[in-house]
Amino acid sequence: MAMSLGFRASEVIVETARSSAHIFGYKMQKWGLNTYLYGPKDDLKHRLLWREVYSAEEEAQLKALVCEAESRGLRFVYALSPGQDIVFSSTSDLTLLKRKLRQVSSRTGCQAFAILFDDIDHSMCQADNEAFSSFAHAQVSVANEIFRSLGEPQVFLFCPTEYCGSLCTPSVSKSPYLLTVGEDLLPGISVIWTGSKVISRELTAESLVEVQSVLQRPPLVWDNLHANDYDSRRVFLGPFKSRPPGLRAHLRGLLLNPNCEFEANYIPLHTLGTWHKAGKEEREGEVQQYCPERALSAALQDWIDELSQPLQPGRQIRPMEHRSSASSSSSKHKASDSSDNQHGAQSKPSFTVGACSTQPQKHHLVAGPLKTEEQLPLGHNQEKGSGKALCAGKGPLSEEQVRLLVGLYYLPHEHGPPAQSLLQDLTWLRSNCQYISVNGNSKKTQPQKVEEWRTRASRFLAVCDEIAALHGSVVNSVNRAVLYDLYPYVWDLRNTMLVAKAFISWLEGRVMSESSSLGSWKNCFHWCGASSGAELLGVEAEPWVFKGGLSGEVQILLPVGTSSELFSHPPPLFPTSRLYNIRPFQHKDKVELYRMVRQLHQRARGAQDSAVAHPDFIGDRCLGASLALCPEYSFVLEDELGVCGCAVGILDVRSFTKRCQATWLPAMRDKYPTRPHGASGHAASKEALLCFQEEQDYPDSLLYHFPSQLRLEALPELVDCSVSRSLLTSLLTALKANGSQGVFCEVQPTDRLRLEFLTKLGFLEILQGEARSTEGLVLGRLL
Repeated sequence: MAMSLGFRASEVIVETARSSAHIFGYKMQKWGLNTYLYGPKDDLKHRLLWREVYSAEEEAQLKALVCEAESRGLRFVYALSPGQDIVFSSTSDLTLLKRKLRQVSSRTGCQAFAILFDDIDHSMCQADNEAFSSFAHAQVSVANEIFRSLGEPQVFLFCPTEYCGSLCTPSVSKSPYLLTVGEDLLPGISVIWTGSKVISRELTAESLVEVQSVLQRPPLVWDNLHANDYDSRRVFLGPFKSRPPGLRAHLRGLLLNPNCEFEANYIPLHTLGTWHKAGKEEREGEVQQYCPERALSAALQDWIDELSQPLQPGRQIRPMEHRSSASSSSSKHKASDSSDNQHGAQSKPSFTVGACSTQPQKHHLVAGPLKTEEQLPLGHNQEKGSGKALCAGKGPLSEEQVRLLVGLYYLPHEHGPPAQSLLQDLTWLRSNCQYISVNGNSKKTQPQKVEEWRTRASRFLAVCDEIAALHGSVVNSVNRAVLYDLYPYVWDLRNTMLVAKAFISWLEGRVMSESSSLGSWKNCFHWCGASSGAELLGVEAEPWVFKGGLSGEVQILLPVGTSSELFSHPPPLFPTSRLYNIRPFQHKDKVELYRMVRQLHQRARGAQDSAVAHPDFIGDRCLGASLALCPEYSFVLEDELGVCGCAVGILDVRSFTKRCQATWLPAMRDKYPTRPHGASGHAASKEALLCFQEEQDYPDSLLYHFPSQLRLEALPELVDCSVSRSLLTSLLTALKANGSQGVFCEVQPTDRLRLEFLTKLGFLEILQGEARSTEGLVLGRLL
């Protein structure tokens, strides 16, 4: 992990990796870690193009990375994954495999290797079926041959296709595949193992004793505890946990497969070092057991200091840091090399504990010269209406915010305390919302339940505000390297919590329909407690079964939680620290909303409607009926400068149309007579005013599937357009909670931006203009 080299086609980008190796290599050494395995999935010549040798330029850069790692006291292990298309019986493929590894050995100075056969098909071609008695025999034959051709290096790792208990058929102890590996693989080769699962919640001595017996050697654990390449919405900042230090007696070594994002791995590696140290002291008779909570506290304090450093994307290091790192490294280099030999034999490597890079690298790898912050969009705000990019005032995150950050992005099988509390409150609030709904009379008989609901709602809303503030602080962080790596995750959670906060605020307003049975969402999955959604229904599954982590679990607790397109899309190019809030409409908002839609209308139409002088006309035409007749389905978007958007909805268009005809339209005809005062025949004015004389007519075929209607308005100056998506999602959440099964809206064909926005959120064209008197398109989506 701590160092990584990314390959894109034939181009090698090494500047970031080398600077990362320089500073984090020192820290890995300082923490007692001694090994780094290289094998990122976005190195095409590691897996897809494994037969191709490196060019002279690539070779030189890879050699520089090997030297950089070794100068930091790290054993560099080069890994190759030929298993997807290798023909095991092919002399040509075996020759190419030897050529590739010999190039790395002779030209870069690398002396440790790994050959990986994970995540590949068990089937073999006809030639291999004729040459080998089994799939395991084919792999073992190739691994043994490569091991001998390299001169039987001290470190040579083999990753089997059955690399964890859940992949073994029929079981670990009875797997013909593993038994063949144990019997036929040369004893100098170490076998990689991930535990009971691909991502194991815990490692136990009993399970390792079993696999050691089958493999006839202690396994080398490849720990995926902090790996996050399987879910783009999750990152793991929590401590190394549920691996007792006493496991060392049953292991050849341990490698941590970390987060794709470089900056996310400070605490995982720091606490891994503490675990390793506790294991050594335990063997030496000292009484100091590893405590994940204490290790986390120590790592947090050091990380807080790290976050206060003004590091740029790519970890550009100041000269003073170079000198300090070099000095510290030279004085401690020998300590790493003196690790005790776990298994006694001089021909075996020392106990391996370190990190591996096998995942695609994100964000900090750049093609070409590393750009300065002034050239990059990240880390800038745009002043509303100015169109200019402004540098945000930067500073360190507070200790409370760093602890919150870690608690929100903890471990794949376990949430941190703030995330646990948040999920528990949201689940309880949703399950007990009948106490504050208009059709819930229990408030008269159980006032304590109403009070409890409001107390927990207040606590939940406060946490939502803390997450919004954390988002702003990350954007304004003095450590821009952390911003680059963690921003997408914090941004995603901020948006999800905007919707969740709006929903709880809407429930607290007691606007649930009298006819609502809550049946459309009451039976959604209930996830809360000390663990994550991977334990749904009491069945422990791999963490990737339930996507999204905390953000995904909050999402699934909302009425529209199964609509992933409403919650997932790429973060904005220009992050902003501006605070946004989505809340239910209040009658005092009417003036601001009318002003906003009038401003938007004037921008779009220019002077076309200038003859309509009444200041309320545009607001009445666009929003008036909805705000007057069904204000409970109206939401307001506001930022630090005030109202900047709204979403208004109609739950049942049929009943709304009848009410509109009975009360709203007559009032508007009185307010806006057909002949405008002071105008004698202005065509535009007459045409505009006639809209209140006409009655909307939607066909039954439309309303049968899409009974609800919405309208969305937002100022174009919004830097982060994702808040508009959250605003619309908040309205859809309220409509779905009260039983709506579908919603539609009208869009002008020329409004391409709005059409694109709605299409990305799952809206499809369902009715063309010629089917009605108006020229607009009707877009709809089911809920």
